[in-house]
Amino acid sequence: MSARIVPVIMAGGKGTRLWPLSRSSAPKQFIRFIGDQTLFQDTLARLADGALFEAPVVVTNEEFRFLVAEQAREKGVKLSAVLLEPVARNTAPAVAAAACLIAEEYGEDAIIQVLASDHEIVADDSYFDAIKLAREAAADGMLVTFGIAPTTPATGYGYIETGEALPSGAHRVRTFVEKPSAEEAERLLAAGRFLWNSGIFMLPVGRLLAEYRRLAPDVLRNAEVAVKKAVRDLDFTRLDAQSFAQCPDISIDYAIMEKTENAAVVPARFSWSDLGSWDSVWKSGRRDAEGNLAAANTTLVNTKNSLVMTHGVHLAVQGLEDVAVIASEDAVYVGRLKDSQNVGSLVKMLAAKSPTAKLTETHPTSYRPWGGYTSVLNGERFQVKRIFVTPGKKLSLQRHHHRSEHWIVVKGTAEVTIGEETKMLRENESVYIPLGEVHRLANPGKILLELIEVQTGSYLGEDDIIRIVDEFGRQ
Repeated sequence: MSARIVPVIMAGGKGTRLWPLSRSSAPKQFIRFIGDQTLFQDTLARLADGALFEAPVVVTNEEFRFLVAEQAREKGVKLSAVLLEPVARNTAPAVAAAACLIAEEYGEDAIIQVLASDHEIVADDSYFDAIKLAREAAADGMLVTFGIAPTTPATGYGYIETGEALPSGAHRVRTFVEKPSAEEAERLLAAGRFLWNSGIFMLPVGRLLAEYRRLAPDVLRNAEVAVKKAVRDLDFTRLDAQSFAQCPDISIDYAIMEKTENAAVVPARFSWSDLGSWDSVWKSGRRDAEGNLAAANTTLVNTKNSLVMTHGVHLAVQGLEDVAVIASEDAVYVGRLKDSQNVGSLVKMLAAKSPTAKLTETHPTSYRPWGGYTSVLNGERFQVKRIFVTPGKKLSLQRHHHRSEHWIVVKGTAEVTIGEETKMLRENESVYIPLGEVHRLANPGKILLELIEVQTGSYLGEDDIIRIVDEFGRQ
């Protein structure tokens, strides 16, 4: 079969299992753990073969739309569409909406690959062999999932029991198994015919929509209306909120795959991890002779089989074994690797208390469509921020009711508009913006613009921004 696959990337999740680096507003798919690419960018890289794939469709939410767009732009990847979910409704409605959109664009003969944006996969020959085999099975009308050959009796994954072999080389699915107990996982591993459920699918659009009509009509009916009433906003497609909210909150596994008679599985041997815990991050990384996986800005002494990562202060770890030590700019997690599956419970405890709730929600560094900012110092009636602006981007024309600002350029060139005057500032030059004055910041240069902003006033919240003109359509 020669038709190209249309990838559908699910990028709306807000998981916090990799806290303190992942937060609800900065989930793991958009974070650089070790290396210079995020998991979302790694996912885009696996779709680079234009002979095999069409430009991807990304399904995400309002909060992450500019992260998706900017991280795709950084890698020079053109996206076919970015679908914005107005509310979280699990994977069945998201896939249904994407399938409706793709059916309009490519026809019901199209084949889609649904893949998560936060998995770590080694895209070697075995990976692409599995992709091509799954495409053949999908072309025969099967709804295909990818099953990973288990290496341990893992309790964090669902399992798939393989059935009879199909002409394509895939197998029929005999049963799906929920996440097992440790004892049950041992039995499944020993049986030899069970695979980990990867959550990756290869689906023929026509057959998929037919199964939605038969097995999950409420999902499809509302998703179809949400797509028909969708509104274009810059490079994004906003699904109709009222229609999409009426979709049942259900996964595609429960809604379709566990009920259809046409489920197939491709046994795959490529390296895969859903990076659902710090333990899985440690297992998936390249460890040194002492069994340690450590990022930059770390020093390890007499330490073994440990994960040490930092996005802030320098970390020095001495005399420990089998631990995870993870530092963000404002929080540090220390725990045994074997207990890292329980980080979610810890995060719930932090979120339930007002003094620590913010640690689970936002990072000191926040990203915006033009760049972002890092909170450096907060005090009574003042705060200091590091502002960074991507080349060619500009902030909204705005003013504030409650604060004045002082900008000092430390890198690059700034184009500053204050009232009717526009001026250029270079490194070590500064400017003052009085309270209530209309102003704008832009980066006309070829390198990242960085400046230090000192805010003073009676109220310093981010909601004290009155946007007058904004090229990103924000209010």
